[in-house]
Parts: sequence; structure tokens; C-alpha cells
Amino acid sequence: MKVLLQRVSGASVSVAGEVVGRIGKGLVVFVGVAGGDTEKDARYLAQKSASLRIFPDEAGRFNLSALDIKGELLVVSQFTLLADTRKGRRPSFVAAAPPAQAEGLFEQFVAQIRASGLKVATGRFQQSMQVEIHNDGPVTILLDSKEKF
Repeated sequence: MKVLLQRVSGASVSVAGEVVGRIGKGLVVFVGVAGGDTEKDARYLAQKSASLRIFPDEAGRFNLSALDIKGELLVVSQFTLLADTRKGRRPSFVAAAPPAQAEGLFEQFVAQIRASGLKVATGRFQQSMQVEIHNDGPVTILLDSKEKF
């Protein structure tokens, strides 16, 4: 499972012109589920996303997490994080989990984040979405559950 975090001052996601999720200061979290991923991967990355210290303290150092600042999270499914571009010019997505498996693990990821007490908004699974991001920093970090140590 891969997660791309973007620290934002605000963000929203729309489907067919309708805003379905909006947040203030916090993180946009793009989630890609690979075949073979498990609930353990979802739990690990949800905890890591909420507790990663990528917000500045009063001295401007990365010492605070989304939990510390009571940040908001916009979580969006994005299978394209699993793109394999090593061969040719068209990305392959064979590493991405089938939709039914991916949706279940995506929902488990969202449930884990919500259990932390943070405000969470989401996009709509398997829908074409427009995501508006006001990247803060910019700070963008890729997490991979297969690269824990």
C-alpha cells in the first residue's frame, strides 16, 4: 500500500461538479492499494499518516503531527500510485489491487484515521474526481507499507 501525503492549508474534492469533501489545515492523503496488501498495511499507514511530524513548531521545525495540530484529512483513493513505468511509455497498473479488495482496504484506512479523532473527508471510490489542493510548503511525502524498516 502506498500513501502520498501533501501538507495543505485547505483542499476539496469534487465529483461531477459537486464538492463531496472539504478540509482546512491538514493533509491530503492519496491512497493506492496493491494486490497482496492487508488490513495490517492499512493500519500501519493510517497510524503513520496521522502521527508523522511534518508540521512546523514555533521554531519552524518539523516537530508536530496532524494529531498535534488537530489537522483535518482529505483521503482520496488513487490506484495510479501503483503505476509501473519501467517499461515502455504507458504505465502498467497490474500491481494495483482489484477494486473490491482495494475499496475494502481503503475503507479500513479511513476508519483507522477516524478512530484517531481527526476530522476526515473523503472522495468517492472509483469515481473521476477533481481535487483542489493548496499545498503548504510545499511538503509532499510518499509512504510505502512495504518499506517499514
